[in-house]
Amino acid sequence: MHRLAPTFWPLVFAVVTMGAPTRAQQAFVPADWLDTHAPAAQCIAFVLYTTHAGTLKLTAQLYPLADDVPRDVTLSVRSRGDAAAAWREVARAVVDETPYGHPQADAKRWLAHFRVRDWDQGHDFDYRVTAAGGAATYDGVVRHDPVEKDAIAVASLSCNGNQDRGPRADIVQNLKHQDPDLLFFAGDQSYDHQRHYEAWLLFGRQFGELTRDRPTVTIPDDHDIGQGNVWGAGGIAADNAAGDSGGYFWSPEYVNSVQAAQTWHLPDPYDPTPVARGIGVYYTALTVGEVGFAIVEDRKWKTGPRGLIPGKQGRSDHFADPAFDTSRLDIPEAQLLGERQLAFLRAWSADWRGTELKAVLSQTVFANAAHRHGPGVWGDASALDLRTQRGDRLVADLDSNGWPQTGRNRALIEIRRGFATMLAGDQHLATLLHHGVNDFGDAGISFVSPSICNYYVRWWDPLEPPQRGIDGALPLLGDYRDGFHNKITMLAYVNPDPDRVLATTPDGNQWGPRADGHGLVRFDKRQRTITYAVWPRHVDASAPGAQPYAGWPVTRTQLDQYGRAPRAFLPRLLVRGLDDPVVQVIDEQVGEVVYTLRIRGATFQPHVFRPGVYSLRIAGQPGPERLLTGLVAAAGAAAAGELVVEW
Repeated sequence: MHRLAPTFWPLVFAVVTMGAPTRAQQAFVPADWLDTHAPAAQCIAFVLYTTHAGTLKLTAQLYPLADDVPRDVTLSVRSRGDAAAAWREVARAVVDETPYGHPQADAKRWLAHFRVRDWDQGHDFDYRVTAAGGAATYDGVVRHDPVEKDAIAVASLSCNGNQDRGPRADIVQNLKHQDPDLLFFAGDQSYDHQRHYEAWLLFGRQFGELTRDRPTVTIPDDHDIGQGNVWGAGGIAADNAAGDSGGYFWSPEYVNSVQAAQTWHLPDPYDPTPVARGIGVYYTALTVGEVGFAIVEDRKWKTGPRGLIPGKQGRSDHFADPAFDTSRLDIPEAQLLGERQLAFLRAWSADWRGTELKAVLSQTVFANAAHRHGPGVWGDASALDLRTQRGDRLVADLDSNGWPQTGRNRALIEIRRGFATMLAGDQHLATLLHHGVNDFGDAGISFVSPSICNYYVRWWDPLEPPQRGIDGALPLLGDYRDGFHNKITMLAYVNPDPDRVLATTPDGNQWGPRADGHGLVRFDKRQRTITYAVWPRHVDASAPGAQPYAGWPVTRTQLDQYGRAPRAFLPRLLVRGLDDPVVQVIDEQVGEVVYTLRIRGATFQPHVFRPGVYSLRIAGQPGPERLLTGLVAAAGAAAAGELVVEW
């Protein structure tokens, strides 16, 4: 048995105190979440922004404007904290009043988009958005790119369930204390299939105090665009809202409106070419504090499962019969990420400019790790319901990215070339998995955040023991085959638990049994480690002795993200005159990049996975580059010798 012990987790990240920016206007907080009749002076609902490669992109979401209210919106800035400085206008926009499209064609987008080039990412700036002819103002802080930090923290959240329309004060308070450098909302910010506009405004009221002062990634998932599940199939029209035929059920205008609200503020798409019916794309790269993030759309090209298995009765995406051989479900021609995103990941994995660690952000996980699904649980009976109901056992769920298996493996192969970890949501079950393609653990590690409001619960509950167990703080850790026979290693999880009542709010709601919460992932650039934790709802993270869920945190290394066992070695490199160079290994026989990595320091022993002849590209990125060719891999590290590379 191999031991996996939870690693030490500092109770408090080193907090960068930004100070509270001036709140120029009182926020509009309606008694009914569907009420959008904000006064003109309170028409700015919330803001989302990112900075990347010298460009600020910022979206202001507005409430509807009366006909006589001016439509011009301005963005002004000043040096952070310099109250005596005059505001300097840097951008101006006209409110986007494009109709949402069917089924919400009576609503408009009410968005103001700002792009500011030549942005100084080295300094903090106060910003002010002004609308309604100057009657409405909204203030916040555009943070500098924290390249000076040894560690970067990312808050990972998903599944903002509609059983609770109230505020998220507990999560907001904890995240203000933990002070992440990036917010990642992995999807299902809205569960209101035909009224995204109102639900999006509610999301902004819930989390706007966080998004106004730090870069944020929001990517829409199935419920955001009005489907129970989505297999986008390149943008074709689905014939029902379940989406299993492939495609999008509601109008392309509606999908594009959702994406305009949630993703316009991201860096520009890698390739902006729309998919079928003019549906836009947003997959892209973002760098924060020398951590590079690839943001992918894992639903947009995914093949719909209906009709692929002859004779299938009932839901085409759920297989509950344990006797069914789910390897039959691997349709090699079925798409997952699609060729365009695979090409993007290959290019991104090799591009280390300004980057020391990498991560992929997606909607769901590249595995099927939930064994039990349901029931719906909420309120003061949560513990009782979970005590009497354990959900239905499901062998395989095609909504996960464990299917199609060939597509899943192709994605993992591209991701591991850059030693990238993976963050996702969707599953309502927090997990930390080490993925395998040919062998257990030969690819990267994925972290799935818990549900913010977990109405529909799921469990990790395998019937068989692991093929190789891991001794840790939780039972049932180790090597398993998921429902599609994919190789996965379970490192940590958070199951529902009726005995874990951590808090009861004044409305009687029990917090803890459903495993709600948020994720916090810490990227240590100096140690080249990633630490993953899951924090419960309604537990004060700032209190002495506060801890995440049992079994967390867990720390893994950058090299674990391509955990494939070496089979041969290239000469040990000693690089002189170039700090922390990028090393790329190329298999000369097939002309293919094996992996690319920014090393720490001046020495590195490149390993490979079969004997052969290889090239090494050593580069500054940016900076000089050297290509060494005709290097024969040796069976042992010592036999490979040493190479001195001088600049």
